[in-house]
Amino acid sequence: QVQLVESGGGLVQAGGSLRLSCTASGRTLSSYAMGWFRQAPGKEREFIARINWNGISTDYADSVKGRFTISRDNAKNTVYLQMNSLEPEDTAVYYCAKFIPGRYYSAENSYTDWGQGTQVTVSS
Repeated sequence: QVQLVESGGGLVQAGGSLRLSCTASGRTLSSYAMGWFRQAPGKEREFIARINWNGISTDYADSVKGRFTISRDNAKNTVYLQMNSLEPEDTAVYYCAKFIPGRYYSAENSYTDWGQGTQVTVSS
């Protein structure tokens, strides 16, 4: 099992940017595809982005396409989520998790080893 820790959340004004980090301990992330999800108050956790093991292939939810970028640095055992043009609707707790091979990339149950999450709040 890998332990994932998210960081980089905070309070930002609409139109601003944040970069989230997801750092692993216990095992290397370099062999795994990784994903970011978010959960807003009163809503289900939703898929945001996924990146394959070497960073060449990515997938995004329509709601963030063109604004968010997922990337990784396997040497640092870290996955990033660069968030630009933030909107109040992006307010949520953001989680990273490890993808289970062979599953559907945007389904929550396709991921394991969830981090504790980091809060992102976007003010209008």
